[in-house]
Amino acid sequence: MTDETLSVLIVEDDPHVMLGCQQALALEDIPSEGVNSAEAALARLDDDFAGVVVSDIRLPGMDGLTLQKQLAARDRKLPVILITGHGDISMAVNAIQQGAYDFIEKPFSPERLVEVCRRALEQRRLTREVRSLRRQLAGRQALEERIIGHSPAIRTLRTLIANVADTAANVLIEGETGTGKELVARCLHDFSSRRDKEFVAINCGGLPENLFESEIFGHEAHAFTGAGKRRIGKIEYTHGGSLFLDEVESMPINMQIKLLRVLQERQLERLGSNSAVAVDCRVIAATKSDLEAMGREGRFRSDFYYRLNVVTLELPPLRERREDIPLLFEHFLQQAALRFDRESPELDPATLAALMRHDWPGNVRELRNVAERYALGLPVFRKTGAAPDSHTPRLAEAVEAFEKSLIRDTLERHGGNLSQASVALGIAKTTLFDKVRKYGLNQPG
Repeated sequence: MTDETLSVLIVEDDPHVMLGCQQALALEDIPSEGVNSAEAALARLDDDFAGVVVSDIRLPGMDGLTLQKQLAARDRKLPVILITGHGDISMAVNAIQQGAYDFIEKPFSPERLVEVCRRALEQRRLTREVRSLRRQLAGRQALEERIIGHSPAIRTLRTLIANVADTAANVLIEGETGTGKELVARCLHDFSSRRDKEFVAINCGGLPENLFESEIFGHEAHAFTGAGKRRIGKIEYTHGGSLFLDEVESMPINMQIKLLRVLQERQLERLGSNSAVAVDCRVIAATKSDLEAMGREGRFRSDFYYRLNVVTLELPPLRERREDIPLLFEHFLQQAALRFDRESPELDPATLAALMRHDWPGNVRELRNVAERYALGLPVFRKTGAAPDSHTPRLAEAVEAFEKSLIRDTLERHGGNLSQASVALGIAKTTLFDKVRKYGLNQPG
């Protein structure tokens, strides 16, 4: 945002005044463009114009005062500078009271125009920077609400999502079943400039091979038996948006070749058509398999893999981020209680210990299902008291993971203040300090 070039839009029907204004600004390296009516200005300006407006009050058709009011309704922070004749000063003063930035009385010097425009442009620059920072902050907050957890792996994941979301780069999401690959894909879409376009998800493992091509690329009427009319394929429907290919390792080899060509040429041909259709979509793929190894074995196209793998996001399994289990479980428990119209039950120590011991082969998806069971008053595991598998950690390890999570949350609530956190936790400050060092926790701030 700091490197953004701002410009001046001049609204003036007198070509001599227009030329004089543009020349004066050009000599000071201030970009400008001109239109000869308020109607043309409204058509030119979007809701977040990167610049300021200089408009004559007296214009053919809509006058400058009406233009200023309409622009203020769109964006009350947009500086509008009015050019007035001697008899229009009272109107200009009233316009300033209504939100106009300033006015310049004819005849005016080039220096006066440049000085007012510079001030207005600086104000506009600061306004846009603040807006940008607020959007970024809101994005981070929203990500923390959607990608839940305090573990280092999840913190790193949120940072990567924020950094690559608003780029054109294709993304490959790797992770075990149930780790939240589609959630991450949706976040990449929602925090990009494509957010207002379609997000289309395709489960490559759930489509019969004989229907794959028609589903993805579309077909013309009578392209094959049963094709009674033209059908737009998923890629074409996604134009301008994001295409999510889940279980991409299941995509037939011949489809990989065709999709690779589409990604390279940015156009496709429907089945039964000889005409190319331009397409623009960002591809986000997800897999639970090692695509690189599959490529070496000839089970996946290596060139297709490299096209998808511009950016890789690795989702950790739940067993590798046990400190996130209490927070995630509480989140899912509250959601389930709302959905079932029940009070959210308290999480007792024995249940928490069982959750922390479990190996979670189904990852976050399994945890969500367990939370729903608990919300309905059922035990978290069907075989209570039994170790779910032979690879579960010892109780001491589970307790340490919970303790680490609890200390991290408490420190964050108290802004990293050890004294306040120790009081909240009911332990000595020296004890807390030792545990912070033991768990390698970074204090906020």
